[in-house]
Amino acid sequence: MKQMNTVGTKIKEIRLKKGMSQEELATDSQVSLRTIQRIENNENEPRGKTLQLICEILDINIEELLDYGKHEDQQFMMFFHLSVLAGVFIPIGNIILPLILWLTKKDKTQGLQEIGARLLNFQILFTAFYFLAVIAVSLGKVMHWFPIYFSHMFMFIIICWVVNSTAALILAIANGRGKQVTYPSIIPMIN
Repeated sequence: MKQMNTVGTKIKEIRLKKGMSQEELATDSQVSLRTIQRIENNENEPRGKTLQLICEILDINIEELLDYGKHEDQQFMMFFHLSVLAGVFIPIGNIILPLILWLTKKDKTQGLQEIGARLLNFQILFTAFYFLAVIAVSLGKVMHWFPIYFSHMFMFIIICWVVNSTAALILAIANGRGKQVTYPSIIPMIN
């Protein structure tokens, strides 16, 4: 019964946040108004197609709505974002440590599935761009394509890591305060 109460309450909260009435949700999702009322009053538990239709209109994942045994852990989410800083000390540590944390906790921590996937996607792209840029600059130096000084390469490396580290710190602080924010989804490779 607790799961049913949580689902009905969450649906109502999300609907209200989106500024929708029960009638609008019923019309848009093609679910009867009475069914929507019963779900939100925790008299019925939405299943199958009904749950899918409601989630599509509210633009949420079914898994996030149901949260099977997941709990909110702000401290872990903060630490998860800070794990990106491992890349400063270990090559591709900004991917390896978050990946290990994500794989071990994504089914236990609320919001980690999506936030973790976005963080990993961003870090993979950042690292690929970073290594390609370093290779291009190094080739340019060796092949004398354009004048590059060692100090320029060193500054480029420092700037890249400062930007990435700053983003990690800002997101860690925000998540530590209970706001589930993360990196933008540029090219989704991990879901």
